[in-house]
Formats: sequence, structure tokens, C-alpha cells
Amino acid sequence: MGEAINRGQTYKGAGVDIDAGQALVRAIQPLVGATRRAGADTALGSFGALFDLKAAGFRDPILVAGTDGVGTKLKVALVAGRHRGIGVDLVAMSVNDVVVQGAEPLFFLDYYATSRLDVGLATEVIAGIAEGCQAAGCALIGGETAEMPGLYQAGDYDLAGFCVGAAERDALLPRPGIVAGDRLIGLASSGLHANGFSLARAIVAAGGFTYDRPAPFDSAAPLGEILLAPTRIYVKSCLKVLRDVGVKAFAHITGGGLVDNVPRVLPPGVVAEIAAASWPRPPLFAWLQQAGAVAPEEMARTFNNGIGMIVVVAADRLEAAMADLRASGERVFEIGRIVAAADDKAPPAVALAGMAEAWRG
Repeated sequence: MGEAINRGQTYKGAGVDIDAGQALVRAIQPLVGATRRAGADTALGSFGALFDLKAAGFRDPILVAGTDGVGTKLKVALVAGRHRGIGVDLVAMSVNDVVVQGAEPLFFLDYYATSRLDVGLATEVIAGIAEGCQAAGCALIGGETAEMPGLYQAGDYDLAGFCVGAAERDALLPRPGIVAGDRLIGLASSGLHANGFSLARAIVAAGGFTYDRPAPFDSAAPLGEILLAPTRIYVKSCLKVLRDVGVKAFAHITGGGLVDNVPRVLPPGVVAEIAAASWPRPPLFAWLQQAGAVAPEEMARTFNNGIGMIVVVAADRLEAAMADLRASGERVFEIGRIVAAADDKAPPAVALAGMAEAWRG
């Protein structure tokens, strides 16, 4: 009778499947290849990814980097079983930040972590990342997939994204010379984007709503589908209006909403005066406010309320800028102006006028 052979423990037995990781790399190679652009020629699987700024056409570039995730929107995606849009969100959150500096997003890397790798689900997410990269004109040049049993619960995954862009040194935003009289243009959002989901999920849970049933404010679509609408990517339209017309600043409306994000691109001594009734607030936001009994001030600091990007332009360029943005497919609204603060050294601020009347919930 032969002696039993003890082969010992294995990495796969501990919960990490190297073969699954290699299968994922093979599955996503065509997706990654579709995002190639001038300057990015490194093959997937290299230890480090290369980018040639000269080949991309820059003469005196400043690099601009951004990183972000998608927050607890992931929890809605897991419950609803919809994952592709999450990949678009991941790209959008970083590239929209990078373009605010006047920079062109050049390349993107992702980090995907999970308890046990599901190749099909991961491929769906990365297909969304590749889709987002194509929309932003940047190359998906690398990433990391990590299986960490014991750190994540079964079925969970997490994402982080990293974008690097560049702008010519003399073209960085915001521009100096933002003054009283400059106008504010709002670009419509596609929904919640990837901010405020902890509050949105709490409202859904407290009200006994479910993601697979028709939305209370739109019987044509499930609530989960509406909440998971991918973040709009504004890169190409913003770069075009910057090139065609010239703008003074962009502000990406993310966590902190309209109130906290616009001052980040303004100088001391000015106030961004925004009229809350100057654009049609989507029904989703009115429903969240009513269902959660959320105060208008809390809405303004948590959600984008229908405006995902704000453009600051000189008054004499307002019409040209709005026409240019419309030609790029954006829904645009003149939403306010820059006014002088009482103290010319006061920190920049936002005054959201008419909010209580316009956002009754």
C-alpha cells in the first residue's frame, strides 16, 4: 500500500487564483488596445507603462495627476447586478478633475481588489473603464488586480483610478483675472454621478424602496438603473471650448456639491452668485429631497442637483462659449455670475440664490 503524498498548501487553496488573473488579462487585452493613443505604446503586462509626451505633441508640459474611486455606488451596482457603468464612473471622476486644470488626460491606470476574482464581472467593469478612457481620449496603460480573501467579503470588490494628464505651462487653469461680471455656465449632469450615494442609499433603505422596482418618479425605469447612470465625461467638450473660445476656469461638481467646489477655482474677494431656478433640476433630486426630508442646504452640499461642471467665462464670451458647448453635445445653462465680495481679501464663496423656493422637495 503506497504512502499518501502530502502536497502541502497552495496559493489557490488559500483563495488566490493566479490562473484566473491570467485569464482576465487575456480577456481585457482587446479592450485595452482600443484605448491606445499617440504617446502610449506599452504592451499590457509590462512591469511599468511608458508614455512619450513628445509623441503626444507637447512642447513645455506640466503634468497634472488625479485619483479617485466611486464610493458606495459600488453597493448599488452589486445589488442591482449592473457593473459596466461603474467602470465609466471610475474614469470620469479622475479625468473630469484633470481637465479642470486645463489639462488633456493622457493615460489611466486602475486598481481592482476583491475577495475572489470573478473573471466575467471584472471584465465587465474593465470594459466600462476602457469605454470611459475612449470617451476621454486617454489610454488605459496598466492596472492591478488583487485577490484578498479575508479582507473583502465574498462578492465584494473595490476600485481606484489614477489619471495623468498634461497642459502647456502657459495654458494652465484657472486663469488669473477672474473678476466681477464674469459669467457662469452650468453643464448638465447625467444623474448622481458618483457622489452622495451613502445618503441616497440611506433614503432608499429608510423608505423601503428597492432598486429593481420602477422609480417612484419614473415608472419607465428601475430605480437602480437611474441611480447607476454613468458619470458624464466632460473632457472633450471642455478642451474644445477652452481651445475655441477661451475660458477662465472649470469647476467639477463632486463631493461638496455646488457650495464647496466652485470656490476652489476662484480668487479671494469674489462670490459666485448662482440662481437655483436657472436650470431644470432632474426629478431624481427632487425625489431624494422629498423622500429623505433633506434640507435644501444639505442637498446643495451633497449632490450635484443636475449640474456636473461649471465654466467661468468673460461676459463677452458667454454666447460663444455656450454655442460651442452645445455643438459638443452638452446641455448648457447660464446659471449665474461673479460678484465682488464686501471684503476684497475674503475667501471665495458661493451664494445660491432662491434655493428654498426652487427646491421645495
